[in-house]
Parts: sequence; structure tokens; C-alpha cells
Amino acid sequence: MAQFGRPSTDTTLDTWVEDDDTATAIFDQIDEVSSDDADYIKTELTPTNAVYVTKLTALEDPISSANHIVRFRYRKEATGGDIIGLVTELRQGYVSEGSQGTLIATQTNADISGAAWVAGTFTLSGAEADAITDYTDLYLRFVGNAT
Repeated sequence: MAQFGRPSTDTTLDTWVEDDDTATAIFDQIDEVSSDDADYIKTELTPTNAVYVTKLTALEDPISSANHIVRFRYRKEATGGDIIGLVTELRQGYVSEGSQGTLIATQTNADISGAAWVAGTFTLSGAEADAITDYTDLYLRFVGNAT
């Protein structure tokens, strides 16, 4: 049976806000079942290690190391200007930036070039999936950087 961990709470906001520049419970902008590009979260136009972390909804241990997929969408809000990069991490046991828990898997998108939405995805290896010991304590950590 397929399971989907969705954002359930904001853990670290840093300079991230909703598409309308408010910063109250921004996870609800990215927790939908079907992608809705009309609502999203963002960081400033030239971020420097801008961190956003969201706790995912609790999952049951699938008793399998196969088909653990992290899906997300991203884009650069403005064309031109700085080169923007985004690091996406799946972590277990995150508490704060001082106590980031265990890094399970990561993906770097180094040069987000345009304003079109891109479907980001990465599949965990068997070893990465096996490193998850508590499916109720998973987090997505996003780090935006301008270069």
C-alpha cells in the first residue's frame, strides 16, 4: 500500500514565507494531495543558507527498502539575476539547526534557471531506506542559496 508523508508543521522558517509574504503556518501551502502551483513557499530573491524544515505526517514502516521516493516542486521566482541553488534533504529526528538529526538522503539542484515549475524527485537507495528507524519522525529540510 502506498503511503505519502506530507508537510504537517513548520519546524524552522528562517526567511521562508508564503507566496503572499506572510509567515504563519506556511506548511499548509505545500501539503496538498495534488500539486497547486498557485500557493507555495519562497525565500528572499538572493538567499544565503536560507533554511526551511517541515515535519512530515506519520507513516507506518513499509517493511521494505524499495520505492521510497521524495517528491517536491521548485522554481526560481524571478528570471535573470543570481544563480539560485536548492538542497533538499530527508532527515530523521530533526530538532533544530543545532540538532539536525540523521541525514537520510539529499539532492542538490545547483542552477535553477527559470520561472517554470520543475518536479523534483529522488529515490532512496536500499541502504538509505534501511537507515530510517522511525517513520513518525521524518522531516524535509530545504536550503536555498544564491551564488
